[in-house]
Amino acid sequence: QQDQGKLNRVFGVNALIYLGIGAVALVVLKTGGLWFVENHLQVPEDRYDAVVSLFSIAVVTFVVSVLKSPFMAIIIAHEDMKIYAYLAIADACLKLGAVFLLMHLPGDKILVYGLLLLGVSVIDTLIYLLICFRKYDECRISNIGWDSSLAKEVIGFTGWTLFGQLTTVARGAAVTVLLNQYFSPVVIAARAIAMNIAGQSNMLATQFNTSLYPPIIKAYAAEKREEMYALVIHGSKATFYLMWILALPIYLEMEAILTLWLKAPPNYTVEFARLTLIEALILAISLPLTTAARAPGKMAAYESILGTLQISILLISWVLLKAGFGPQSVFYIAIVVNLIMFGVRLEIVSRLTGLPVLRFLRDTMPRVLSVTVVSAALSTIVVHSLPNGIRFLPVSLIAVLTITAVAIYFLGLPEALRQQWVGFAKRKINALF
Repeated sequence: QQDQGKLNRVFGVNALIYLGIGAVALVVLKTGGLWFVENHLQVPEDRYDAVVSLFSIAVVTFVVSVLKSPFMAIIIAHEDMKIYAYLAIADACLKLGAVFLLMHLPGDKILVYGLLLLGVSVIDTLIYLLICFRKYDECRISNIGWDSSLAKEVIGFTGWTLFGQLTTVARGAAVTVLLNQYFSPVVIAARAIAMNIAGQSNMLATQFNTSLYPPIIKAYAAEKREEMYALVIHGSKATFYLMWILALPIYLEMEAILTLWLKAPPNYTVEFARLTLIEALILAISLPLTTAARAPGKMAAYESILGTLQISILLISWVLLKAGFGPQSVFYIAIVVNLIMFGVRLEIVSRLTGLPVLRFLRDTMPRVLSVTVVSAALSTIVVHSLPNGIRFLPVSLIAVLTITAVAIYFLGLPEALRQQWVGFAKRKINALF
C-alpha cells in the first residue's frame, strides 16, 4: 500500500514535470526557433511560407511526443512489452497509412505530410493515455499534484536524462542548420533522407533495448550483479546483430534502393546514408550500456560528459565547414566521436555498476567483429557478382540477409545459446504438426 501511494505521487509529479517541459518547449520553439527560421534559414523564396507553416506543425508534433513520454515509461516499467510492441506496430501502420493518404490528398504535399504525422502523433498519445488510465492504478487525474521533496528526486534523475536527450536532438538539428548555412537545400534533403533511413534501420534494435530496461534495472536493484552484467553483455551483442542484419543489405544496395524509392535521389544521399548507418551501428552496441548507466540513478556525470561530447560534434563540424571541408565531414566527425563515446560509456558504467570492462570487451567485440568482417566480405562478393539492375535487388537482399543470419548464428552466438534456439525452433515446429 505504501509503495502504491508513492507510485501514485511519482506519476502525479512526473505528469506535471512533463507538462512543464512541453509548455517551455512550445514557448521557446515558437519564439526563438521561429525567429531563426524566419531570419537565418536559407530556403527558396517561393517555399518560405510553407517552411514556416511546417515548422509550426513540427513544434506541435514534438510537444505532443513529449507529453506521451511518461505514459510510455509506465508501460515499460510494468514490463507490458506485448502492449508496447502492439503500440509500436500500430504506430508503424498509421505512418504507412499516412503515406498512402498523401498520394490522394490535395494541397502542398510537404504540409499535408506534416499534418498527417501530427495526426499520427496525437492518435498515438491518446491511445497511450487511454491504456494507462484504464490499466494502471497510479494513472489517475486525482493523483496529479506537486510534492516538492519527490520533485527534487525526480528532477535530479529526469533533468539530467532530459539534458542528454536534448543535446542529442540539438546536435542533430544544429548540424542540419549548419549545413544549410554553407550548402544548398539539396544537401539538406540528402541528410534528411539519410537520417530517416538510419532511424528506420535502427528501430528493431531500439525496441529490443527497450525490453532490456526493466530486467537490467531490477537486477541492479536486487544486487544481482552477475545477472545484470550478462544482460548488458548479451544485450549489446543482440542489439548490434539486430541492427547489422538490416543495415548490411541496405548499405550494400543503397544506391539501388534509393533509385527505386526516389527515382533520382539528391546528390550525396547514398554517401550520407551509408555514413549514417555506420554511426547508428556504433550506437546500437552502446544502447544496453546507456540503460545500465541509468540503474544507479546517478546521471549527472554520465549525461554531462556524454552531452559535452555530443556538442563537440557540432563545434568541430562548424570549424571544418568554415575551413572549407565538404558536407561529408560532419558525418565522419560524428562517427569518430561516437567511437569515443562508446569507450566513455563503458568506463562510466564500469565505475557506476562495477561492470568489468575487459570482460565486456572480451565477450562482445571478438564475436561482433568476426560477424561484421565475414558477413560483409562474403556479401560484398555476392552482390558484386550479380548483374547490375534493380530487377536483381530482391535476389541480392535475400542473399545478404541469409549470409548475415548464418554468420550471426555460427560466429556471433555461443554454443549454449545456439542449442537453445534450435530447441525452441523444434518445439514450435512440433507444435504446428
